[in-house]
Amino acid sequence: MRTDLVAALDIGGTKIAGALVDGHGRILLRALRPTPAQEDGESVMRAVAAVLTELTAAPPWERVTAVGIGSAGPVDASAGTVSPVNVPGWRDYPLVTRVRAVCGGLPVELIGDGVAVTAAEHWRGAARGHDNALCMVVSTGVGGGLVLGGRLHPGPTGNAGHIGHISVDLDGDPCPCGSRGCVEGLASGPSITRRALAHGWLPGADGDASAAAVAAAARRGDPAALAAFERAARALAAAIAATATLVEIDIAVVGGGVGQAGDVLFAPLRRALSDYATLSFVRRLTVVPARTGTDAGLVGAAAAALTRASAGRSAGLRGRDGHGPAVTPVPPGR
Repeated sequence: MRTDLVAALDIGGTKIAGALVDGHGRILLRALRPTPAQEDGESVMRAVAAVLTELTAAPPWERVTAVGIGSAGPVDASAGTVSPVNVPGWRDYPLVTRVRAVCGGLPVELIGDGVAVTAAEHWRGAARGHDNALCMVVSTGVGGGLVLGGRLHPGPTGNAGHIGHISVDLDGDPCPCGSRGCVEGLASGPSITRRALAHGWLPGADGDASAAAVAAAARRGDPAALAAFERAARALAAAIAATATLVEIDIAVVGGGVGQAGDVLFAPLRRALSDYATLSFVRRLTVVPARTGTDAGLVGAAAAALTRASAGRSAGLRGRDGHGPAVTPVPPGR
């Protein structure tokens, strides 16, 4: 693959990250703003525009050939719109059109944030070399994506593999998506914190009530913190096993802020998986931490943009080494 330079956006309920990324997945320049998630849609777009403006002001921008967006979802890649559950001001928001206007008319590719993480992990991370994989981001929300037959499978609208809104508790709490007992409501960072607080965990003197603080308490043996992660792990295990049974993945990669909790999450997750992944063809399923870290969304969005930029040069989407970004092109937003 040529070392094209592309712009990437990673849009979530907490932060909006941007970067200039080369054809090898290397980040050359970054920009970051908090997401004003509870404000109106135009306020959120102003934060996106501020990130892009910072990138466009840098001299390397002259080499940028396309823009990739990995956004919290649902997204509609065919229409170029987004409706993130955790950003109520954006409903059917024409993000592709707005970003294209800020970027001077450059081609723009939109994929869900879970699909972006999957693209990154398959290209440069823990799913590299696996033809059938589920990759997840467990953070403020829970998203995911699938690699099937060696290629990313975003689905018609870019949401395939959105595991966070699989129901694993039919009588569970209502979810903002409209369903009940979704994985996101049990395993996301805020859900872990709420569960721990409700069962007696108390933040330290610094007042930090994040999932990372709960994880630290769990490592110290706090029973409420341990129980919160155990519950999250079982929800994830049930959803991973269901996915494996449906499409025969052989690896599940877990990233995001919660995914960085280490053995506090992965030990109970692997134990619980043995309770759910019981059929012969899923028993060898492995669960591993993501390797691309907090840059996964940016690297995956860049993979989408690189695919768009190279679409006219090659029908294949892999680099010369056979490990380029295996992204199936999605229809451009209109």
